Amino acid sequence: MEDCVTIVGGGFAGTEAAWAAAQRGSKVTLYEMRPVKGTPVHHTGDLAELVCSNSFKSNLLTNASGVLKEEMRRLGSLILPIAEKHRVPAGEALAVDREPFAREVTQAIESHPNITVVREEVTALPDARPLILATGPLTSDALAAEIARLTGGDSLSFYDAVAPTVTYDSLDLTKIFRASRRGKGMGNAASGSVTAASAEEEGAVSTEEGIGCGGAPAESADYLNCPFTKEEFLAFWQALTEAELAPLHDFEQGDSPEKMVFFEMCVPIEELARRGPKTLAFGPMKPIGLVDPRTGRRPYAVVQLRQENKEGTLWGLVGFQTRLKWGEQKRLFHMIPGLENAEFIRYGVMHRNTYVNAPRLLDLTCQLRQHPGLFLAGQMTGVEGYLESAAIGMLTGLNAHRLLRGQPPAIPPRETVLGSLCHYLVETDPKHFAPMNSNWGIVPELPPPPIRDKREKARMKAERALAALDAFLVRLADER
Repeated sequence: MEDCVTIVGGGFAGTEAAWAAAQRGSKVTLYEMRPVKGTPVHHTGDLAELVCSNSFKSNLLTNASGVLKEEMRRLGSLILPIAEKHRVPAGEALAVDREPFAREVTQAIESHPNITVVREEVTALPDARPLILATGPLTSDALAAEIARLTGGDSLSFYDAVAPTVTYDSLDLTKIFRASRRGKGMGNAASGSVTAASAEEEGAVSTEEGIGCGGAPAESADYLNCPFTKEEFLAFWQALTEAELAPLHDFEQGDSPEKMVFFEMCVPIEELARRGPKTLAFGPMKPIGLVDPRTGRRPYAVVQLRQENKEGTLWGLVGFQTRLKWGEQKRLFHMIPGLENAEFIRYGVMHRNTYVNAPRLLDLTCQLRQHPGLFLAGQMTGVEGYLESAAIGMLTGLNAHRLLRGQPPAIPPRETVLGSLCHYLVETDPKHFAPMNSNWGIVPELPPPPIRDKREKARMKAERALAALDAFLVRLADER
């Protein structure tokens, strides 16, 4: 179609790309194969369906993830205002009720006058330019082969896992407590309704989120804590190391277990267990800052549960992404204090993510260097996380729109989190390229003198990032 942005894939990257181009006046054709053809992990035909965690990580502006969200808001994000409407309590993090969130994103895209949604599988690369490929980690085999041909087969893969979800009514609340780390947040309570904690800066132990796929150690009483004694923990750890794994799906075959590469923020719980008991006790099961109000003491270890929907009926096991067989999950996770009779409405699953070697292939707009007008967006570029994928989608939509109008590409300033993600994709050593999410480590350091206080350093980086983004937006407005 003449003078049209063509997008393949209706996940977070594809929907944000479509919105960014359409809101600026470009016509957009968005292809999504679901529900005509499903995937091993999606359950609906809705756009932007969450299949891993329901968390978009921290909202704090002392956290790189929080700053990325604010950058996206100022760039005109579609999904963030909708996420706020369907928010569920998760302390400092932004977590959403999955199904109504995806339904509203779908409605917004399908009702936009500049966007045409086509429900069919794309098996060959369209000739249209600009073209944005945002097919995500589960790109269909036919299109994956096309992309491999286009990129000379220069792609990598790693394994991503999803944590289980249980029902609130099935929990033994006599063994579970709510608590905030180091006495901050909402205070302690053994049970009761869920209320959001204040997302103030002092509620954060660290400027970055901890272990868990899309999740983090709780910093407020919005989380439920299942406490272990030392004996209970060691028995649980031993059982984890001996548990039986589920076989890979057909679409994941081709790599031996010995060669599996896990993204460190999404390592399956059983893989962490094999690294030794301390990896769990100082990682996703760390009890630091938590006091059991019934004993007045810190547990030896904890499993934390995070609310998954507004009604508070569904709770996810934080940091417990897994590849265990479902029967094994039921047996082992019933060993968790308070979960002896838990009803699992969703067991953990594992799937393979695929991404290209971005430093060899992409420029700072995520356009293929050897194929002008062809953009990659989302996780296939090598960013990790819903928000990171969506942010890259926004950038490709913006630049596809500008390409149609003969304008120069728009590259976010290096000081911004989005700009730093783009530079990471392009500037990393190709031999050591691995997926990356938003964090202060990829953002340029502040000028001297050095600042020792981490929170103050993060605050200053955040202010610099947003000031640079505002100046960037002024330049874009002047070019219209």
